[in-house]
Amino acid sequence: MEKIVLLLLPLVAVALIIIPLVICLVRKKQGKSVNIKRSIIVNASSFIGCMALMICIMPALVGAEPADAETTEAAADGLAKGLQYLGAALSTGLATIGTGIAVGGAAPAAIGATSEDEKNFTKSLIFVALGEGVAIYGLLISILILFS
Repeated sequence: MEKIVLLLLPLVAVALIIIPLVICLVRKKQGKSVNIKRSIIVNASSFIGCMALMICIMPALVGAEPADAETTEAAADGLAKGLQYLGAALSTGLATIGTGIAVGGAAPAAIGATSEDEKNFTKSLIFVALGEGVAIYGLLISILILFS
């Protein structure tokens, strides 16, 4: 029974993630109005819900109970290392997203200011560089997480 559940659970997760997109495409093909923002929110929330469900249920189904102290310590080390990599990836990824948002607003304004008056180039370059500094800080935090 457990093997069937282990095989079906990922298939159900994939189906739950794909269903909102299929519904959106069918409605668009039928000529009905489609709320893109709502369908993206539903798809993202179903993805997050499925991943949280997998994280909670899969270890219980697999039943990976360590037998002795040595395997318990190895499992704890593996979990710590995995969380360390996850923290490093999150700090770099979120900092990069913030940098994209900052530079996406500052760079066009800098180009416009420079096209009006060339004296504004250095000032506008500073604002663009400040936005890019956020990514460097995220990378620095990742390095500190990985090598501490």
